[in-house]
Amino acid sequence: MTPGELPVHRIGTADFDAIANGTGDIAALRLLREAERSRRLLLVRAITDLVAKDPVARGPLAPPDEAWDLLARAQNSAPEAVDLLLGHPYTGTWAGYTIRLLRRQITGVCPLWTHTGHLHALAAAAAIRAGLDFTATIPVWASTAMLPGLGVARFQDGSECRDNRGLATGRDFRYPEPPETYMVAEVRRTGTVLELDNGRQIVRVPADPATDGPGWWGLRQVTAVSGDRVLSLCLDDLDPYRGSFEPVLPQRLPADELENWRHLLDEAWRLIVRCLPDTADAFPIGFSSLVPRPMQPFRTTSASSGEAFGSAVISRPADGASLAASLVHEFQHNRLSGLMHLRQLHGDDPTERFYTAWRDDPRPVGGVFQGVYAFFGVTAFWRALARLEGEPFQRIAHFEFAYWRQAVWQVLEVLRADPWLTVDGGRFLRRIAEKLGPWRREPVPTSSATAASAALLDHYAGWRLRHLRPDALVVRTLAAAWSAGRPRPALGFLPDADPTPVPDGLWHHARLDLTRLSLTDPIGFVRRWQDVPGATSADFAYVSGQFTQAAEGYRAELSADPDSPTAWTGLGLALSRAVTGPAGSVLLHQPELVRAVHRRLAAGGTAPDTPDKLAGWLGWLRTGTRPARS
Repeated sequence: MTPGELPVHRIGTADFDAIANGTGDIAALRLLREAERSRRLLLVRAITDLVAKDPVARGPLAPPDEAWDLLARAQNSAPEAVDLLLGHPYTGTWAGYTIRLLRRQITGVCPLWTHTGHLHALAAAAAIRAGLDFTATIPVWASTAMLPGLGVARFQDGSECRDNRGLATGRDFRYPEPPETYMVAEVRRTGTVLELDNGRQIVRVPADPATDGPGWWGLRQVTAVSGDRVLSLCLDDLDPYRGSFEPVLPQRLPADELENWRHLLDEAWRLIVRCLPDTADAFPIGFSSLVPRPMQPFRTTSASSGEAFGSAVISRPADGASLAASLVHEFQHNRLSGLMHLRQLHGDDPTERFYTAWRDDPRPVGGVFQGVYAFFGVTAFWRALARLEGEPFQRIAHFEFAYWRQAVWQVLEVLRADPWLTVDGGRFLRRIAEKLGPWRREPVPTSSATAASAALLDHYAGWRLRHLRPDALVVRTLAAAWSAGRPRPALGFLPDADPTPVPDGLWHHARLDLTRLSLTDPIGFVRRWQDVPGATSADFAYVSGQFTQAAEGYRAELSADPDSPTAWTGLGLALSRAVTGPAGSVLLHQPELVRAVHRRLAAGGTAPDTPDKLAGWLGWLRTGTRPARS
């Protein structure tokens, strides 16, 4: 097994276009997966070579060539065993993380040798799957020793274990408080006997490593079936490299949570099969592992890494539709990350300069490209679900489709004109536009379209408030005119400044969460709205359609906290629906200017008694009308 034997991986135009427009058949996904295998093998070899030159990097473990030789034995005996380990998503995460540590000559969250020593754990796991007899030494972190893709040995330390909610499970140990302990364990396999020995305790692995036993947690597999389509995923709560950034300790999912995930995955897979059959065909090829995270109130969060092809981290959602949307979203990220290892779609510009409706901070071109593709897939899912009669999620699906088609298209138009795109990147985005463009003309219920547009305006205004800084001279000029009782001066066209990544003020998404709650649980909305994090009575009034009452509530909030971004944008939303005049529009399209002038006036003691009077003064003058200030 040598990197020199690796094939050259290329993707043809037909497969490229199929991935871009959101189909991407099984053959294309297999190509991406094979390319990932080769990439990871090269990284493993590079780590082996770097550690071999630096004895300090291997610590108390054997030379890395011994691990490489064991991998070679496994390859010769059972090539599929090595393929399985190289295809394991967190082999990619570990390899990327560790190669960065070595090249930058830094230490991660553990001593460097515990990261480089994971190579021995990978080799041992491959040898186990190949049925080889062997002896190897692997790292132990906080009394746990991982065999990737199989499970984790748990050596006792005389206390109790805690699960990922911090609740005592009554088991025989817990992770020690810092400083963490780092040691080694010997892995031995002779015939059917597999055991790990840390010098004080021996843990014997069950005949079926996927099952739990004394001192052993097996890696769980969950399977969903819909018709003739089957999705089998590792529900990985063990691998130290399963996180998006730094390594983390095992956090065993309690039995009740495991069952929740099984039921949610069944429902999500049924919806994906019904809504996106092409994606369902490719999904088992390009997605193999899910890292569960605890539920967050009224929100599903997810993440994935370009190095962990085939995996995602997802917080437990409230329903199967939300999980299906998250799985599609992360599957899109995985496909694009795999493709970008074969084709360059854009230059490497790290400048945080783009607005997107799915992030609260300015984004660089690479992040925007990923987001456009991921939410293009999400749009496709909600579009299909909205068309399915009799589905309980149809009402929320109309809103989500209206919201995401508009959000993605707005960013797509800006991104397509960006000079950092390559020729391939421009082609990729054209394929998305060809499919997404006609969707913008498809009818949705008026109430859904109105709510979606308002939610997007809400987010855009909040982003402007936090990340755009108006010109100081303009602010002084306007404040001086107001204080003197003069009309607003004619300032001409005022271009936006470049956004700053440093936010000005706190932000939350209570109004969007309330809108979704009102659609998914209209009966329980009145009872449950106060459970939404950050929600105020003004937010409840706004989402309930009581716009005049909402405006009064936001004025009161601004009286208590004149800098609150959510109150400023909330006032703009309520005024745009409750009264005529320009104040609401100005507060939604130039809120940063209104707030900056208001701040200056407040500092000088000449602020208006209600903020919308200032917004109206600014807005009317922009249209040429000059009402008297009151």
